[in-house]
Amino acid sequence: MNRKQIIEQIKSKRSFLCVGLDTDLSKIPAHLLDTEDPIFEFNKAIIDATKDYCVAYKPNNAFYECYGVKGWESLQKTIEYIPENCFIIADAKRGDIGNTSNYYAKTFFETMNCDAVTVAPYMGEDSVKPFLQFENKWVIVLALTSNAGALDFQFTTDTKGEELYKKVLRKTAQWGTPDNMMYVVGATRAEGIGEVRKIVPDHFFLVPGVGAQGGSLEDVANYGWNQDCGLLVNSSRGIIYASNGTDFAEKAGIEAKKIQEEMAKILDQKGF
Repeated sequence: MNRKQIIEQIKSKRSFLCVGLDTDLSKIPAHLLDTEDPIFEFNKAIIDATKDYCVAYKPNNAFYECYGVKGWESLQKTIEYIPENCFIIADAKRGDIGNTSNYYAKTFFETMNCDAVTVAPYMGEDSVKPFLQFENKWVIVLALTSNAGALDFQFTTDTKGEELYKKVLRKTAQWGTPDNMMYVVGATRAEGIGEVRKIVPDHFFLVPGVGAQGGSLEDVANYGWNQDCGLLVNSSRGIIYASNGTDFAEKAGIEAKKIQEEMAKILDQKGF
C-alpha cells in the first residue's frame, strides 16, 4: 500500500486508527480455547468487528513466535484475512545487517505480504536499507519510545548537546523518504511528538500508547499532525480485550468505533 492509498483510506473511513493484534492466549475468551486455532479465531472475530473503523492492523510477532510453527501459521492466516484496504504492520522490531536483514525483509514483504515492518536502527544504515528496496513497502523506524528504559539511551546528548533520538531521526531520514519510511513515536511523550515532527515534517508516525497506556489522542493530533494527517495511532488492549466473554468481538467493535468517532472529529477540525 502506497502513501496515496493510506491517505485515501484515512479520508474514506474518517479514521487513522491502527488496531494492535497482541493476541495473548491467557487473555482471550475461554470458549475459544477449544477451537483448532484459538489465536486465529480470536483475531478473525476482532477483524470482522473493527475493520470498518480502522485503517491498519499491527500484529505483534512476539505473541505468535512463542508458539513456534503453529504460531507462525496463526500469524500468516491472520495477515491473509485482513482486508486489502487495511495497512498491515509486522511489529517485529528487527535490526540486523547484511544478508540477515535482507532475509528479514523478504520474510515480511514477500512471504507474509505485510505492508510494513518495525525496525531498530541501532546498527546503522545497513540494518535499515534492505527494507527500503521493496516497492510500496515501508520501514517503520523506532525513533522515540515511551517506555521507562527510553531514558537510558534516547535522551543522552552528544558534545553538541543533541539528543540521541534526534540524531537518529536526522540520519535515518537521509536513507528513505516520506513514501517508504515512517517512525514509531510513543504517545505518552506528547511534547516529544512535537519535537520529532519538527525534524521530519512529512513522514507518517506510528503512535502506540493511546488507550490502556494513557496517551491522549487529542495531544497526539495537536503535536503530530501534518498536511496528510501523518498519523497512525495504535490501540491494542483497550480494543481487543474490551471483554473476555462471548461478546468480546462486539465490545471490541464498540471501542474501535468510539476512537474512530473521536478521530473523525479531529479530521473535521483539521479540514482533512
